[in-house]
Amino acid sequence: MKINKILSVAVIVMAALATISCDNKKFEIAGTIAQAKDSLLYLENVGLDGVETVDSVKLGENGEFSFAEKATDAPEFYRLRIKDQIINLSIDSTETVNIKAEYPTMAYKYEVEGSENCSKIKELALNQMTLQSQINAIIKNPTLKVAAVADSINVVVNNYKEFVKANYIYKEPQKSYAYFALFQTVVVGNQYDLIFNPRNSEEDVKAFAAVATSWDTFHPGAIRGENLHNIAIEGMKNVRIVQARNNYTVDSEKVDLSNTLDIVLTDNKGNIRKLSELKGHPVLLDFCSFAQEGVTERIMQLRDLYNKYHAQGLEIYQVSLDANQHFWKTQTAALPWVSVNDVDGAAAQRYNVFQLPTFFLLKKDGTAHRRDVQIKDIDAEIKAIL
Repeated sequence: MKINKILSVAVIVMAALATISCDNKKFEIAGTIAQAKDSLLYLENVGLDGVETVDSVKLGENGEFSFAEKATDAPEFYRLRIKDQIINLSIDSTETVNIKAEYPTMAYKYEVEGSENCSKIKELALNQMTLQSQINAIIKNPTLKVAAVADSINVVVNNYKEFVKANYIYKEPQKSYAYFALFQTVVVGNQYDLIFNPRNSEEDVKAFAAVATSWDTFHPGAIRGENLHNIAIEGMKNVRIVQARNNYTVDSEKVDLSNTLDIVLTDNKGNIRKLSELKGHPVLLDFCSFAQEGVTERIMQLRDLYNKYHAQGLEIYQVSLDANQHFWKTQTAALPWVSVNDVDGAAAQRYNVFQLPTFFLLKKDGTAHRRDVQIKDIDAEIKAIL
């Protein structure tokens, strides 16, 4: 056989072996979860398109488990889950990650070995839980006014962001745990909010861009890296829009000298309506979207409050953030209270509205009494300001 033919055969054989070897690369996640006999333990892939179940196992008396799955070319994210208890993990290659935990405290009391990234993700998860506890305490504090609640939440969130940027994101942006940090969330009211929000913060956009650039170098062609770039580019566009909106000149007619944050918007009948016009009355200031699920039931609840207390002075000033004004006008045509449209969200932004629906109770002088998340008994709070 000629030399060139021998070499050709050798190259083909080596290529075939390499292909077989790559196809057989696997990672393993194993360990024990005590006190969970007969529970279903799920291994789930946390992908860009959502969470997908990869495998599951019914745990026995000793709680032992083992999952072995095909390794990917770039870092990927998974989680172990029993009901609402979750352990977040990242897999970089063919590593073996060992987990030891007990149910039902596995989300925050577990041991992990075999992966630096998974250890760092555990640290981040515990830090996020502490942040969430701080936010919950602020919201439930009855001594804080609306503005103080928003300011206090901003302080603890910003402190957390500075800590995470210094110790996780900018320290090793190419690592999976830096990527994980970018997508942590907290709950404010009933809504999940990104801690690092590239939609309205230039500094947060920079954090996304830093990780995206590092992933280009260490994980070239990874779809997650491309996604980060897209988020950063879109984020810069949004930041510029927000900055332009914040720099607008305030019409002197819209300034209320009583320290009330006035709202001046067009109602569903085409008339300009000022929130300050209702001074002298207690006001339920409501921010909502009529396109949201459950809005019909909520409007019925507002009607009930209006019918009970309007004769005693209560007014409702409802601010819709629906983009479709024809739809909004149709939905509000029969409502007895003031209904205006805030299509660009400027009024909602001034009131630090984090989610929809959100409402405030305003005293007769226009100052804030309570925000919805601080109210346990709406009837009692309304009676207190009548």
